[in-house]
Amino acid sequence: MSLAAEIGEPAPHFELNSSSGDSVSLEEHFGKGPTVLLFVPLAFTPVCTNELRIVRDDFDFYTGLSTRVLGTSVDSQYTLKIWAEQLKLPFELLSDFNKETAASYGALYEELGGLRGVAKRAAFVIDKDGIIRFRWVSEDASVLPPFDKIKAAVEEAAAT
Repeated sequence: MSLAAEIGEPAPHFELNSSSGDSVSLEEHFGKGPTVLLFVPLAFTPVCTNELRIVRDDFDFYTGLSTRVLGTSVDSQYTLKIWAEQLKLPFELLSDFNKETAASYGALYEELGGLRGVAKRAAFVIDKDGIIRFRWVSEDASVLPPFDKIKAAVEEAAAT
């Protein structure tokens, strides 16, 4: 059986509520540049907070390559709004409260520490045509994404 959201395949469509209160779809950025889609397990947890700080602190790299960054969690948009404000994030956090997007990307735990339906820590780079160019999904929520590989995939996707 093939995993969801494989490299070289079209990225699964989504439209989710953002931390700013807007509805955001994947396709909005097509034709403009790559998209980095990050799934984080739970808001306000130490590893997730660290991950988003790393991306925030290196945000110029992404914007310099016309790349949109989206963080996604199963938390509510209201929780994500407070978290984004506290971290002063320059990118949107999206609420996958119904867990459909994480599932379509193969990034949903059946159970994590007694909690059901938590997003796995995952990262995808999607090119301007909507094709997945990089996929990383961790079975260990304590492991940060390989940012060097994400950046290399962004550079490659931006060059095409």
